[in-house]
Amino acid sequence: MRKIRVYHVDAFTTEKFGGNTAGVVLDAEKLTEDEMQNIAKELNLPESVFLLPSTNEEADYKVKFFTPAEEINFCGSATVGLTWLLATEFGLAEKKDGILLETNIGHVPVVWHKKDGNIIDVEMTQVSPKTQDITIDLEVLSQLIGVKAASIDLTYPIKLANTGNWHLLVPMKDQMDIDNAIPDLAALAKHNKEHNISTTHLYTFNTTKECDLYTRDFAPGIGIPEDPVTGAANGALAGLLYLEGVIPQHETTHLKIAQGDAIGRPGTLYVKVIPNDSAPVIKVAGAATITIRGILTI
Repeated sequence: MRKIRVYHVDAFTTEKFGGNTAGVVLDAEKLTEDEMQNIAKELNLPESVFLLPSTNEEADYKVKFFTPAEEINFCGSATVGLTWLLATEFGLAEKKDGILLETNIGHVPVVWHKKDGNIIDVEMTQVSPKTQDITIDLEVLSQLIGVKAASIDLTYPIKLANTGNWHLLVPMKDQMDIDNAIPDLAALAKHNKEHNISTTHLYTFNTTKECDLYTRDFAPGIGIPEDPVTGAANGALAGLLYLEGVIPQHETTHLKIAQGDAIGRPGTLYVKVIPNDSAPVIKVAGAATITIRGILTI
């Protein structure tokens, strides 16, 4: 009988039962990929991360990410959950300033920041952002995401962006329009599958919260009706805003992003966009809190 250590970690929040709950599964070298998928399905969280030894000398660990439905290339919330757990529960922050993770999309460095000896957040450097045009009728899009076409803000482009997964980024006029969205999940799943899109991400600068951006994320095509707080999608959003010239390209931009309010799991992400010759460096940070510690027997 194999005993597998499993944790629930709420990412992008300091409050239990907020943010995005990630499944963190240690001892994954004892598991097959089919077993990983079954465990992710059993946990039934938006994403679960599985920790493996790395075969790459440069990396500290290898990680694999799964939704209840399929493996995905990258997940920000699960990365935060895992590295918070390693830094705090396992005391890794007492030995080093950060770690390098081997993922399907390449190496992802993560560091932890301290204040008065306590870890206040973990920060990941995502892979270089890229964007892609998409042709979609405005009425069709509004029906897919369940909003009035007039609430989509055409001041900004409707495009795909990627820092690990492809996201359809839809600018909205204000927070209320985002909160009132009732997507057609079946139709949206079909559309996103056809276009290799992981999530559809609504965003606005016009928010009542104390933040720079307010967002909401739907991912039915990969088995997640709504992802509460998304590190990958918001990193891709920051990359899009830089590449489209919405935020400065000559100085570092700090963005505070709020998400999760619409489903009662508010969370906060801190994104740093650093200019670079070829592509900006995108760093996404957040706190976390451990809620469940358990043993899975197989």
